[in-house]
Amino acid sequence: MLKTFKPGGVHPPENKISAGKSIEVLAIPKTVSIPVSQHIGAPAVALVNRGDEVKVGQVIAKSGGFVSANIHSSVSGKVKKIDIIPDSSGYPKSGIVIDVEGDEWLEKIDRSEELVKDFDLDSKEIVDKIMEAGIVGLGGATFPTHVKLVPPKGMKAEILIINGVECEPYLTSDHRLMLEKANEIVVGTRLLMKAMGIEKGYIGIENNKPDAISLLTEKTKEYPNIKVVSLKVKYPQGGEKQLIKAITGREVPSGGLPIAVGTVVSNVGTAFAVYEAVQKNKPLFERIVTVTGKSVEKPSNFKVRIGTAVSELIEAAGGTPEDTGKIISGGPMMGKAIAKTDVSVTKGTSGILIIKDEESKRRETIACIRCSKCVSVCPMGLEPYLLMTVSQKQMWDAVEANKVMDCIECGSCSYTCPSNRPLLDYIRLGKGKVGQIMRARKN
Repeated sequence: MLKTFKPGGVHPPENKISAGKSIEVLAIPKTVSIPVSQHIGAPAVALVNRGDEVKVGQVIAKSGGFVSANIHSSVSGKVKKIDIIPDSSGYPKSGIVIDVEGDEWLEKIDRSEELVKDFDLDSKEIVDKIMEAGIVGLGGATFPTHVKLVPPKGMKAEILIINGVECEPYLTSDHRLMLEKANEIVVGTRLLMKAMGIEKGYIGIENNKPDAISLLTEKTKEYPNIKVVSLKVKYPQGGEKQLIKAITGREVPSGGLPIAVGTVVSNVGTAFAVYEAVQKNKPLFERIVTVTGKSVEKPSNFKVRIGTAVSELIEAAGGTPEDTGKIISGGPMMGKAIAKTDVSVTKGTSGILIIKDEESKRRETIACIRCSKCVSVCPMGLEPYLLMTVSQKQMWDAVEANKVMDCIECGSCSYTCPSNRPLLDYIRLGKGKVGQIMRARKN
């Protein structure tokens, strides 16, 4: 019987339209706009000034603290300005704009395709290289990877889980990466295990990707301490807590982190980035992005330089369809709609989804019929209908008491509600307010 998590979960249509499309290298743009905050934690601090010449892979913004990440130039050229630019959600943030001139990389970066399997670095050397390369979680959370690899005192990592689930409908960037860079992902997994002194590793993949399961099972045969686990298809199995439950049976406590149960989770894209950073001296300045949608002329998986405008990806996929109603950064369940396509691809951009007009409209909201579907599908065991009600009424004590901070914002409740109630919208509102209250309480 295939493993999965309990409770909750839904089965939205998969729509993996671009799954069969090999990764294409997107042309280098004429200009890139690189935000200095592409990660959870403190924004990076710009190291360059207007008029400076930069090379591909050069550090252009230094991490602003332990929970932060370096930012590297994805192109070579001249710094045009340091200015306020829209981030991936459209909000104004500080960023570095570079006019491209050629494609000159730092000499230390190994640009060959040759696989480098062996390494003799100790754990600190691996962590330091990961930190220098500015690697963050590429599944969307963008938590700085080096922070994950240094557990708090009194906690010990026992298990590494590599997340190859990609449960969001439409997105296929992780799937294609597993098919085309399986060897590198395995080496990256070994590096992460060595960095934390872990003896047991799992690669979790849903069974709608049998080709990836088969390939990675073959590639890990010589490493008995790394096991590929085939999982039942269920959303949001890619969530850390749900994946840990599915594979190990361990349950992360309310308000806790995976390390509380001796587990660390990293995305397959992160494992690949770790391989490139440690074995190839290559910082994180490009990533795989899916561009897809039912009306998209050429659904694709692109290797994209960070800072490239979303409009350039859409153009490479055939342009904006006439029946476009909404453009989403990410997948349809947890992604966010963007108002303009001049926003930049960042480290956390996994996909660009173009939704048809007829599918993008919200249906009419009616009164709650007390069916409890939202409760049954919540993977965190919450009561979404109640959290929405107390958030609407601004009853913040009740919102906090009903564990709103445990919500992973997967959208399963809104997806399943027959009354079309904006459950997640109000839960996000309540979560944001309670978060403010909790931070003020600590100060």
